[in-house]
Amino acid sequence: MSDTRIAQRYWPFALSGGVVVLDQLSKFLVAKTIPRGSIAWRALGDFFWLVHQRNTGAAFSMGDKLPEFGRIAVLIVLPLAILGGLAVYLAKTRELSSLQRWLVAGIIGGGMGNILDRIFRADGVVDFLSVKFYGLFGLERWPTFNVADATVVVCGILLAASTLFPKLFTRKGK
Repeated sequence: MSDTRIAQRYWPFALSGGVVVLDQLSKFLVAKTIPRGSIAWRALGDFFWLVHQRNTGAAFSMGDKLPEFGRIAVLIVLPLAILGGLAVYLAKTRELSSLQRWLVAGIIGGGMGNILDRIFRADGVVDFLSVKFYGLFGLERWPTFNVADATVVVCGILLAASTLFPKLFTRKGK
């Protein structure tokens, strides 16, 4: 395999690393500067809050009531296995477009950001972005999230869209 093909195959992992660094740095700053449970900053009226919350579960606090062994299995071991499988797939497959490779790498980075919190922060994943949801789905505010969460969601949506509607994500003339 040529050096160019190797670079194309592995360069997206730089995004994974970048997401982990940005996620962990933002969580560190929030944990050090914002008292837990408080709102540090508001923008656009009541639309956006910068807060400091902790989540011992997964998305929407699912799994936070599991016994310790269950939490480790479901929130650390299983996601690590899935992310490991995604990383191997990303490194070996030729089925993904260049864009899809970057999107999968973003998902890997976001997933690792939260897993690191689950391993090294006994009091839970640091969440700090809160947006008003105007009562949609019965939620006045969307559950507080972080850089890792946002990366996984945005990359996941774009990956699904690029798979379902590939012509929208290809350049003209190709």
